[in-house]
Amino acid sequence: MSVMKKNRGELIVLSGPSGVGKSTVISELLSSRRDIHFSVSFTTRQPRTGEEDGVNYNFVSREEFERMIAADELLEYAEYVGNYYGTSMKVIQEQLDRGVDVLLDIEVQGAAKVKERCPEAVLIFLIPPSIEELSRRLHRRNTDEEAVIQRRLEKARQECRECVHYDYLVVNDTVVSAAGAIQAILQAEQCRSGKRLRLVQDIIGRD
Repeated sequence: MSVMKKNRGELIVLSGPSGVGKSTVISELLSSRRDIHFSVSFTTRQPRTGEEDGVNYNFVSREEFERMIAADELLEYAEYVGNYYGTSMKVIQEQLDRGVDVLLDIEVQGAAKVKERCPEAVLIFLIPPSIEELSRRLHRRNTDEEAVIQRRLEKARQECRECVHYDYLVVNDTVVSAAGAIQAILQAEQCRSGKRLRLVQDIIGRD
C-alpha cells in the first residue's frame, strides 16, 4: 500500500525568547527537511547585520504594517519590544491547502492567537539551558545595548512562564539536538491515528 499525499499540511509554531537560537535551529531543521515551508514574518524592526529582506523577515514600515492590520491580511500579529511582528494569512492557507507543512517562528502572543484561530496547530517552545546561558548568547550577538539586553532577559522570564500552553518543550543546548528533537515531534505528529486512518480504510471498512 503506497502512502497517500496529505490532504492538508501541518501548521507548526515555534516560539522562544530572544537569543535562544530559533533562527539557527530552524536553519538546521530546514537543511534536513526540505518539504517544510518556512513562513517569513513581517516586522517593523530594523534589520540586524547579515539579515536579508524576504529571507529572515519581510521588513516594512510601521505605516504599512498598520495598513495590513486594517485590511485583515494577517493570521496573527503582536507588538514586541516596540516593534510589530505578523504572519500573512494568504500565504499560510495556500501552502496548507496544497498539503505542505508550514513552520512559523513567532512569539508567545502571536502563538496564542494562532492556536485560537487554528486549534490543530502544533506549538513548540524553545528554551535555553539556563538564563545565564541566554544572557551570554545575547551579549555575544553584540547588537543591543545593555539596557535592551536586560529588558530582553526580563521578557524571556515572562515568556517562559507561557510554555505550559505549548504542546512540546525543547531545550536548545546544541543546535543539532534541538533540531533533532523537533524532527522527532513532527514525525510523532504524523503518526497520530486520526491522521493515518485514511491509509487503512480498506482494513477498517471490513466486517
